[in-house]
Amino acid sequence: MGIKIGFYGGAGGVTGSCFLLNIRNTKILVDCGLFQGLESSKNQNSFPFDPKEISYLILTHAHIDHCGRLPLLVKEGFRGKIICTKPTSQIAKIMLLDAAKVMREHYKTLYKKSIKRGLDLPPPPLYDEYDVVESFNFFKINLNFNTPLILENKIKVLFKDAGHILGSCFVQIEDLETKQKITFSGDLGNKNKPIVKDFDYPLPTDFLCIETTYADRDHKSFEESKKELLEAILETFERGGNVFIPTFALERAQEILYTLREFYEQKLLPPCYVFLDSPLAIKATKIFKDNPEFFDEEAYKVFTQKDPFEFPYLTLTEDVEESKQINNVRSRAIIIAGNGTITGGRILHHLRNNIYRPECSLVFVGFQPKGTLGRLIVDGAKKIHIFSEELPVRLKVYTINGFSSHAGQKELLEWISRLDHVKKLFLVHGEPEKMEVFKKILLEKYPEKFDEIHIPALFEEMVLN
Repeated sequence: MGIKIGFYGGAGGVTGSCFLLNIRNTKILVDCGLFQGLESSKNQNSFPFDPKEISYLILTHAHIDHCGRLPLLVKEGFRGKIICTKPTSQIAKIMLLDAAKVMREHYKTLYKKSIKRGLDLPPPPLYDEYDVVESFNFFKINLNFNTPLILENKIKVLFKDAGHILGSCFVQIEDLETKQKITFSGDLGNKNKPIVKDFDYPLPTDFLCIETTYADRDHKSFEESKKELLEAILETFERGGNVFIPTFALERAQEILYTLREFYEQKLLPPCYVFLDSPLAIKATKIFKDNPEFFDEEAYKVFTQKDPFEFPYLTLTEDVEESKQINNVRSRAIIIAGNGTITGGRILHHLRNNIYRPECSLVFVGFQPKGTLGRLIVDGAKKIHIFSEELPVRLKVYTINGFSSHAGQKELLEWISRLDHVKKLFLVHGEPEKMEVFKKILLEKYPEKFDEIHIPALFEEMVLN
């Protein structure tokens, strides 16, 4: 009997990555992420499997759309072992605690509105901080890259560097009896970025699940994007405004700090205020400093000489009152705040007070999923609602895609080109139209490399032979 696979998240959409393998009666879950944006209502659905039967959970990395339902899995009976890299273990814990806090605050807001308007009460949060802390007990195995792990004398697990965020991996799982191999790309990284190394290349495999987040396009180079960021900052300062950068606390915030430090040292950044207004990003930055062995050669060299994320203009604001005081600074400030898709966090408060100011700028440096406030603004919305208040969008909007931590089409093709032959290629973790674009390109470019290219539907199951 072949490997059985179930596509329970990250299929037919970008978020909620969750794949279940059954290899000779051993059940392995690869990722257990939150659905986000337009897909978020799916989080209320029961798992289409029994969490008590899962022996192992492999986390490819610590982004919330890959690990965010982990506490719910534990809450519903998972008692297996979580396998991931050391940075993934450290980062996932702070990300999950933050997710529980955000869920609680969101529930309280919806609850008040429902009572006030006589509406049905909202569903309770998926889990709370207690459930998150309980889930920490199951982080059992920190696995290094290129170090095989044998499970139950019948399954081999191998991590390779995915080059996406600190500690991210792609994983090959092999049935040692049948010699069948299946590889999950996780999220692959954009090449030539600061801090993390470029991705490793895949080993020969029978079956492959590859992400397609940006499979329909290429990114600008990181050097071009740095130039765009600097131009956006200088233009905004010339107009007398502030620069607002909604950013993900993990990886993107550290890359922006790393880049701003370089600008400062190269005397390109004029005197200004820089605020990292995100307690989560501040915690994540400390974890980066704890894991320099995962840096690329250049970042590691910087680390041996100084703090790669520190420079004189920078202020870290953890306290809420400190965050509020930023509003008194009306020009020549760069405010880096969560979250990256403007669906919550301190960035909402800053935009409420500044989105009507044409002298200011909003700089997007990350993917904006459908259904998010960030996507509405990127798509040209003239007015938006923040905290039930309709506000005009008058500030200047920049979208700089070279900061993306995802591989673009060129990198995905380069990565996949290293494989000689794959029985079945599954396109996952992407918007359906992007998967179709990528499938067409693969069929044209590599007509004999894949026996079958399949775009699985959510909840689809099959036996791999």
